[in-house]
Amino acid sequence: MAQALEAKLTRTAEARASDLRLLADQAFSRAAGAPLVPGNDVSLLLDAAENYPAWLEAIAAAKRYVHFETYILHGDAVGERFAKALVERAQAGVPVRVSYDWMGALGNTRGRFWKQLRAGGVEVRCYNPPRLDEPFGWLSRDHRKCLVVDGEIAFVTGLCVGQRWEGDARRSVAPWRDTGVAVRGPAVADVARSFADSWAACGEPLPAEEQGCDPPRAGDVSLRVVAGTPGTTGLFRLDQLVAALARRTLWLSDAYYAGTSTYVQALRAAAQDGVDVRLLVPGRGSDIRIVQAISRSGYPQLLQAGVRVFEWNGPMMHAKTAVADSRWARVGSTNLNVASWIGNRELDVVVEDEAFARRMEEQYVEDLKGSTEIVLSKRRWVREAGEVRRPRTRGAGGSAGRAAAGALRLGNALGAVLSPRRVHSPIQRRLMVPAGLVLVSLAPIAAVWPRALAWPLGIFALWIGIALLIRAAKTPGQPS
Repeated sequence: MAQALEAKLTRTAEARASDLRLLADQAFSRAAGAPLVPGNDVSLLLDAAENYPAWLEAIAAAKRYVHFETYILHGDAVGERFAKALVERAQAGVPVRVSYDWMGALGNTRGRFWKQLRAGGVEVRCYNPPRLDEPFGWLSRDHRKCLVVDGEIAFVTGLCVGQRWEGDARRSVAPWRDTGVAVRGPAVADVARSFADSWAACGEPLPAEEQGCDPPRAGDVSLRVVAGTPGTTGLFRLDQLVAALARRTLWLSDAYYAGTSTYVQALRAAAQDGVDVRLLVPGRGSDIRIVQAISRSGYPQLLQAGVRVFEWNGPMMHAKTAVADSRWARVGSTNLNVASWIGNRELDVVVEDEAFARRMEEQYVEDLKGSTEIVLSKRRWVREAGEVRRPRTRGAGGSAGRAAAGALRLGNALGAVLSPRRVHSPIQRRLMVPAGLVLVSLAPIAAVWPRALAWPLGIFALWIGIALLIRAAKTPGQPS
């Protein structure tokens, strides 16, 4: 009797666990807009030392096509190496297509580099160059980084192509820290479709023979390919959901962190509920200092709730990764900020596999050895020297804890004049100085030389008006 009851309870528990897994899978699929695809093999690739050779090897072995999408393809020695490999395949009769972002290339790649590729038979397209009928087009960027070869192997990554990622051993310049994955199996078809969509966004669709693929099963790993497009928030919803469902750990790496208020609250709630939440971001080696200042202005809210924050000691932490509960992991191009979540074309792989997640955790722990922990000390955050430790201050409360951790923290600083009782961190006050100086400088210009402001405003109004007329003149159904 007792054994029968125990067996029944066991079956009931297993059924409930199965129901919960199905419910979680449904929630993840709907939140991300991406189904879970089983039967894949996924390899973790660290930095340029592992990524670039794998990419070049796949390109050299291409027989049907090479589809390469990147935010920046630098015109330096590393870019030339890739250009040579791409041209070699094109001249061997393999269709080679490269898509890059206009803003990403600005100042990094000269026109002759693209001419060299085109002259060698490579078809090159630029995403979202300035257009008369798109005044705000620059707000949307193609920030994806992927390579698909023959519909058999796909690489999804945070790396662009350039010398920064390799470093320079001769001058003792360390490489940028970054992460990517190589995927074989049915999920390659989803990466291929994401490239096809980006390619069509820049012109004519891919030829029929290069559209679609049906790779065979290659392993036992299940994953989702989350392809973000402007105006969609699939990965943002997924990131929120993971923060809500994490029970033990949630470890994040990000290059340009500027979490929105809702995401910050999700991280705070998880930490206050006992989840080990960690955030690894660039330190003094950050390549965009203003973004670093924005990131740092959000430290107090995270630290007060028990989130552990670390700054990378190397040249640049460019990886965009997450791993939770030794089961769920994300690698790709999306940063934890509004531009990535909402404005850009992004591409990430979300892996649900214990072995892969544990490999990600091992690497995260290794990365922390080269980082410095940020802790709270007398209501201010400081860089902790020596061994990392957990911050002593926990819990919410105080006016600083109510400060919004929005993506545009500079806007919060400007709004401070409307909320005089709000307490600000030193970094937030530092952001107020340039904002205040800009506004103070504009006031006398407007008073003494009104045309200095009126002319740019008039030109901008003319541009907007022409753009609206161009759109109105287009025939119904014609893409804008």
